[in-house]
Amino acid sequence: MTSERAAFDVRSHRMIPEQRWFDDFRIGERFCLPSRTMTDAIFLAFQAASGDNHPIHYDREFCKAHGLRDMLAHGYQIAIQTVAGAGTFPHMVEDSLKAFIEQSSRFLHPVFVGDTLYPALEVDELSANRTTGVVGLRSTVHNQAGVLVLEGRHRYLLRRRKDFVAQ
Repeated sequence: MTSERAAFDVRSHRMIPEQRWFDDFRIGERFCLPSRTMTDAIFLAFQAASGDNHPIHYDREFCKAHGLRDMLAHGYQIAIQTVAGAGTFPHMVEDSLKAFIEQSSRFLHPVFVGDTLYPALEVDELSANRTTGVVGLRSTVHNQAGVLVLEGRHRYLLRRRKDFVAQ
């Protein structure tokens, strides 16, 4: 048992063993994130975390009285579905990631309790610097009917491979 402990190296315990650097990404690469159905429990958890208590998000009768079919998801509740940490991207860049530098979102269509969301990230920008580069990811969320309900962007600052760094 002691020899097993000595042989284990925490640095080799990775979800994605092949690390990627700025120079390894290509425009158009796509990273799908797990789909998720917006349940009452998700709405309640978001309310607890955000403190948002407007009845349009948490009172079915209020929503029906205002012509909505059910409770309306808060915009940030949809934006968080695009968090890169839910997928493989952050595991690919464990060694090269310097910073998450920007996020934006546009909310295009309503999302209600019971809708299933399909988020994805796609490389749409590669801006190289001398020792780093910015990887821009277009974020999208479609619902179960294929309707684009959110589009936005994320930008990450990554280190370049040492072989590519200009001397």
